[in-house]
Amino acid sequence: MLFNDKIEKTRAKSYSTDILSYRRKDKFRSKGKKMPKRIIILDTPAKNLEALGDAFMEASGEQCTLHWVYSADRLKEKLRTGLDWDILVLDCVLGDGHQNGLELLSGIRDEWPGLPVVVVAEQGDVDIAHQAIQAGANDFLVRSGKLVDRVSTLLKKVRPHLALIDHNRMLREQNMLLREAAGQRYQIVGESPQIMEIFEKIERVAQIPRPVLIMGERGTGKELVARAIHRAGGDARRPMVVVNCAAFPDNLLETELFGHEKGAFTGADHQTHGKFELASGGTLFLDEIGNMSLSFQQKILRVVEYGTFTRVGGSAEIRVDTRIIAATNVDLNQKISEGEFLQDLYDRLSFEVIEVPPLRERQGDVDLLARHFLNTFMQEIPSLGGKRLNQSALKVLRGYTFPGNVRELKNIIERAAYRDTTSEITPEDLGMLSGEPSLAEGDNFNEKIDAFKMRLITEALASANGNQAQAARKLGLSYHQYRYFLRKYELKELYPRNSQIL
Repeated sequence: MLFNDKIEKTRAKSYSTDILSYRRKDKFRSKGKKMPKRIIILDTPAKNLEALGDAFMEASGEQCTLHWVYSADRLKEKLRTGLDWDILVLDCVLGDGHQNGLELLSGIRDEWPGLPVVVVAEQGDVDIAHQAIQAGANDFLVRSGKLVDRVSTLLKKVRPHLALIDHNRMLREQNMLLREAAGQRYQIVGESPQIMEIFEKIERVAQIPRPVLIMGERGTGKELVARAIHRAGGDARRPMVVVNCAAFPDNLLETELFGHEKGAFTGADHQTHGKFELASGGTLFLDEIGNMSLSFQQKILRVVEYGTFTRVGGSAEIRVDTRIIAATNVDLNQKISEGEFLQDLYDRLSFEVIEVPPLRERQGDVDLLARHFLNTFMQEIPSLGGKRLNQSALKVLRGYTFPGNVRELKNIIERAAYRDTTSEITPEDLGMLSGEPSLAEGDNFNEKIDAFKMRLITEALASANGNQAQAARKLGLSYHQYRYFLRKYELKELYPRNSQIL
């Protein structure tokens, strides 16, 4: 054992067998220097790296915890817990006893690009060290000779990197808190640049009592944006009234919005207030205004601009203090050019125009929304128990175009949670592999072609129930050609239960 009597080595009884916790005495702590607090070591079944772990603890300079894992699968489980890992240590040649370290490192870098990784080897070798760095290692260490001295030198080199990681974590936490606060206030989930821009517009326009026009495809969350403007504009107890303009013919829509006097028509046996009056002092949300007829567009011009109107069958002019927010999923400029929407009405409604982006353009929000909908559904249906989306399922979601946008994603996640009989949602549970290819994926021609090929490969595998030879025949490929594409696009993990070839 390398430790002297000034070092305490404690194995916590409550820990599982793959975690070993060491704590150093205060006199060995290095003041004012960033040192690792949580190190994870991927060891072999024969525990070849135990001496190296002792050396890391002796050289660490402050309280530090070592976490031992003995397989690549267990390592990934640990990394996915969300803990802040300071350093990952693995052996370049031995790996986990099944795969060498360089093979493992490639997959780790794909999923955890910012994780500091130290690759070690029993003997120094320039070629191996070069290969390790090329594979994504932050440093290379020879695990023989004066181990404590070697590790101390290594830790001095990584201190600036650890300090930078710590600083970035703090900034990410601050940003996350700010974004969560905005999201909770507006009940809008997302952290993409497009959503952040919408938050800024909501804040600015909410205080200005003028109409707002919200545009976007179906299912993008236009009503959520309208409600966010309403809440940010004053006391949330003010009324907010919603009218779907596409749901009424003109004669009923007029009564719905303006109300009617007693005796205005057959069956009008009492006076009725319309939605403009009911929303006075608050907000009237006119959804699907692009479906409103030209004749009715003429009728609401005055109330939009001046806040005055007359009830059906009445003569007295009524004034209301109602903020109007309108929304549509059609191209109003095109409708104007075709003579189907009034330019005057568009001008009155568009004091501010907020365009809600489709989900396929919201970079990074698919994962966030998917997890949000899953957690919300499990809270609503506690009997479902704890479930999570695996990485393969998330990859499929990222590659889908979502013609129904956020609403479609919500439905997909809830159905998948219902179908799944385990604790992990897989691509099969999503039921999406037979969907349309995602031609929008990628930023250039080659990336779009790759996205299309990826979709063809996954669809063939799904229709063949995981039989790769059969999938290859469906596409007119040889087995070796098909296996090449599976490896190229990292799709072989989509069907781990059925696929026996790779």
